[in-house]
Amino acid sequence: MKIGFIGLGTMGSRMATNLIKHGHTLIIHDMIEANTQPLIAQGAQWADTPNALGAQVDLVFLSLPGPAQVQEVLTGLNGLTAGLRAGSAVFDFSTNAPRVIRELHAELSKKGVLFLDAPVSGGPTGAASGKLVIWTSGDEPTFNKYAPVLSCMSDDVQFLGAVGAASVAKLVHNCMGYMFNSAIAEVFSMGVKAGVEAPTLFKALRSGAMGRRRTFDGLPTHFLSGAYEPAKFSLKLAHKDVTLANELGQDVDLDMQFAKLTLAQMTEALNRGWSDKDSRIAMLLAQEQAGVDVRCDPDILKDILSR
Repeated sequence: MKIGFIGLGTMGSRMATNLIKHGHTLIIHDMIEANTQPLIAQGAQWADTPNALGAQVDLVFLSLPGPAQVQEVLTGLNGLTAGLRAGSAVFDFSTNAPRVIRELHAELSKKGVLFLDAPVSGGPTGAASGKLVIWTSGDEPTFNKYAPVLSCMSDDVQFLGAVGAASVAKLVHNCMGYMFNSAIAEVFSMGVKAGVEAPTLFKALRSGAMGRRRTFDGLPTHFLSGAYEPAKFSLKLAHKDVTLANELGQDVDLDMQFAKLTLAQMTEALNRGWSDKDSRIAMLLAQEQAGVDVRCDPDILKDILSR
């Protein structure tokens, strides 16, 4: 089919190439026209403006740096929205703000245009190989209609629910990843400063409990099930370990920001009388602060883990 694609940077260019490989005809636009030349060489057609692009297609994909660029492309001078026909669909692959997504969804709905957020994860390598997840939310019939097209770019296309849900998931995923990076950098640097060579430390960590399984696969055991008894490893013992790690940081003259925060949370959990419960029970504090309960149906968790 004929598809519009706006935003042909690192991710977009690779995803668009996969659409061409699957036989789709692309009408393309980018703020930097030079980005489009490799795709034009593969048969894609250039549109001078987002407006002109929208007038030629019923399906448009956006892959842009952020909320400001998405808003400009859609509603700015010669914007995409003005060119789209009622019944057209726009999928936003950008990492966007859920608030902006919902505002744009409401605005485009007035014209009969379906706007879905569809952020991706897998990086440039995944975008090129098609080993990419596309999280999508918005109108489910529209998602179902175009899921085969999305599958030309992704080996894992998921529908998450109401508009904005996919963007929430993307922000949780990315923020969590960078938080992990910061925490890992802190304690790994402590280990090296305390006298263990980096390759030796890496080898040791890779063979430990954290290194042997996918991080998220452990969430159902306690956090998502809400089962903190019997303890696999008690809070009082975990508190002792994190206390010792903080003391080691002091010994090597390091300001352990993440370790201090973790110890403070675990200390609060101890003060609740949870010392003999599983160490993960400290994760309840974040739920309390947010006023949410994350517990899930065990059968749903089993189904997710089996996939």
